[in-house]
Amino acid sequence: MTSPEVAPEIVRYYSETIDEADRLTTTADGCLEMVRTRELLRRYLPPPPARILDVGGGPGAHARWLVQDGYAVHLVDPIPRHIEQAEPTGATVELGDARSLTAEDASYDVVLLLGPLYHLIERADRDQALAEAHRVLKPGGLLAAAAINRYASLFEHTAFAHLHKEPMRRSIGGILAGQIHDGKKAFTAAYFHSGEQLRDEVATAGFAQAAVFGVEGPAWSLLAATERHTGESLIGSPLFESALTAARMAEPYAELLAASSHLLAIGQRPV
Repeated sequence: MTSPEVAPEIVRYYSETIDEADRLTTTADGCLEMVRTRELLRRYLPPPPARILDVGGGPGAHARWLVQDGYAVHLVDPIPRHIEQAEPTGATVELGDARSLTAEDASYDVVLLLGPLYHLIERADRDQALAEAHRVLKPGGLLAAAAINRYASLFEHTAFAHLHKEPMRRSIGGILAGQIHDGKKAFTAAYFHSGEQLRDEVATAGFAQAAVFGVEGPAWSLLAATERHTGESLIGSPLFESALTAARMAEPYAELLAASSHLLAIGQRPV
């Protein structure tokens, strides 16, 4: 199978604009995403030394703690810079694309898709990535797939205190209406899911018992706003702990999915 081409703006963004290795460690809302993703995954992961395929694993932020937990992790990412950064994590690494995996059929206990789905604008591409995850999973294997919430940009740019400016209002209004960011400014090309859409895509791909969680919960933008406007780190602060508690308390309430920055779908390949 010929490997699909990754959009050039995505390659440029992660190679030249942002260092993804810092995103989950240097801001309070980034740390909140990491803490919540890790605790949700640990709730469902099979015991080590299960084999995990970390597709779109970036510089290895999750691969690192998974290896430390005793898992055998293989990371695949389309960005050469990320592959170099991921090498010290202890995972094996490979330059590749979520839509065309080199792994053999039914060869992994877990597949993580914690980045690809929101960079695949077309539904057909997302379906292909999910189909590949299904193919390489063993029967009964676990899928964890992340998406950016449809309303995340509304909360984020309110926190940054410039949503009221007309160019920004038009830009975010376009994302809310069309669920797509074109990648021309700031963030790269991206698709924004609702919880229902993410659940439907995962279930349609053949995964059973699909459930969707709000990762950061309803208070993440308070962290972002306070940290940005005070200039002080809130990592580990009482406000951070309260935001983390809010995320945990929000889990039973489906209507609060819309308040998180990221969504996480958990599903299982049928036995």
